[in-house]
Amino acid sequence: MSTSNQATLLVSSLDRRGIVARLASFMHERGINIIQVDQSVDAEHGDFRMRMVIETEFGQTPGAQLEEELEAVARDEGLKIRVNLSQAKPKVAILCTKEPHCLQDLLQRHESGELNCTVCVVVSNHGQLASIADFFDIPFVHIPVTPDSKTASEHELKKVLEEHSVDLIVLARYMQILSADLVAEWTHRIINIHHSFLPAFAGASPYRQAHERGVKLIGATAHYVDAELDGGPIIAQDVIACSHRDSITDLARKGRDVERTTLARAVRWHTENRLMVQGDRVVVFG
Repeated sequence: MSTSNQATLLVSSLDRRGIVARLASFMHERGINIIQVDQSVDAEHGDFRMRMVIETEFGQTPGAQLEEELEAVARDEGLKIRVNLSQAKPKVAILCTKEPHCLQDLLQRHESGELNCTVCVVVSNHGQLASIADFFDIPFVHIPVTPDSKTASEHELKKVLEEHSVDLIVLARYMQILSADLVAEWTHRIINIHHSFLPAFAGASPYRQAHERGVKLIGATAHYVDAELDGGPIIAQDVIACSHRDSITDLARKGRDVERTTLARAVRWHTENRLMVQGDRVVVFG
């Protein structure tokens, strides 16, 4: 069945009895079918969290009225409820610099329909990757960044994001630090891939740092961006084995495979509304 008559609810609150029953009754009274529920309780903090996928009768599309009624339930029950309509694919901007692997991978997955989103623009502070965006028929915008032009460049970036009505920013090895103001404006809507298993080896040259420490595993971390460098809530991580025989170049080569799959996984989870930020942690619904 088409997903045009589906919606996803992300629900959170302090844990107590009756939350699931209240929402199930709400759906039953309106003839709405619950097709998937994933719920859990953080016993240490007393937090309840749930992802519920619902569908209305065929031909009926969940819309503003359902959202308003759920807002009333949230107020009455002391819940936080986020409603995401399945037919509304988020618009994504991919930011990159010179490394092509994450950009290529995301655009290939987007082309094949693997990602539930619309990549509407690629932005880079260098021009080398324009041909990749052109191949996939995605607009490419070159915004040079220098120490003296950072403020003006970011202002231009904001205009591009507004022009394309972007919902999510993906930093696909974008080697620039975004301002605190921009990050605050896009809270939990900027995903970065860092080429190490955070919190180890944050900042620049993580493969060199890993090589110097003689690590036996290297990894990649996809996380939401916040004001702390490489310190935002972690969405996805993965690792690959290495040894003393691996040079820094070998580590970077191995790491690229992990980077691309880890970033794609995080983007997919975000665009499928499978992520909920609670404090410094990200809950991932299966």
